[in-house]
Amino acid sequence: MYNNRIKYYRKQQKMSLVDMANKVGITPGYLCHLEKGTRNNPSIEVMDKICKVLNQNVMDVFFQNK
Repeated sequence: MYNNRIKYYRKQQKMSLVDMANKVGITPGYLCHLEKGTRNNPSIEVMDKICKVLNQNVMDVFFQNK
């Protein structure tokens, strides 16, 4: 299964899923799938936008081993 830390960093910032999705410019459903790992192929642009909203780098959010 695909692991990322989107939800972890989002919760740290006390941001709702809907608020974050709006800031990134994606649907809440798509963000939910990314967080759960049921969708595991975001574009580079989406990964970059997610990381900018979270104030994190791509490696920390998408490529960390848990």
